[in-house]
Amino acid sequence: MLYLILGLVIFLGVHSVEIVSPTFRSRAVARSGEKPYKGIYSLLSIIGFVLLVWGYGVARQDPILVYAPPLWMRHLTLLLMLPVFPLFLAAYLPGRIKAAVKHPMLAAVKAWAFAHLLANGMLADLLLFGGFLLWAVADRISVKRRAVVRPVPGPPPGKYNDLIAVVGGLALYVIFVFWLHAWLIGVPPLAM
Repeated sequence: MLYLILGLVIFLGVHSVEIVSPTFRSRAVARSGEKPYKGIYSLLSIIGFVLLVWGYGVARQDPILVYAPPLWMRHLTLLLMLPVFPLFLAAYLPGRIKAAVKHPMLAAVKAWAFAHLLANGMLADLLLFGGFLLWAVADRISVKRRAVVRPVPGPPPGKYNDLIAVVGGLALYVIFVFWLHAWLIGVPPLAM
């Protein structure tokens, strides 16, 4: 459990810098430059991500049950996951979805985390998904209060971006549900 917690602290901590100090990034870039800042940020993000993935896998080997969700919650999770991949893609493909949702990546993280909290009741699940849900809510509140929000890199707005986000996102959803989730996570969502 220690590696999961350490990974969450590092990964979410790095991604929370602007929540805690909105001017930290600009001061750090002015002091050391854009590339060194991004290099350190990326390195810490990768270290945190590897630790949380590894720690989550280790924690699942010796699970601690906090609550036992009913079977129907797993079906609800599959339904709540439907918009996650389209929202994820819409964050990088500016269009009407991005304009309406404003921060589709944060919306995707919140939906993903909440949906998984409904279907998983182990302590490691609560730490992982609960941590990401709390972070996404805090970041969304923080973004509303920031004077300047840096744009997400990606292609310019286009008339087909929404279509690409929805079709591509739903295709990713199907691939993930039928194959990738079991292969990457070790849990087939439809066999629950």
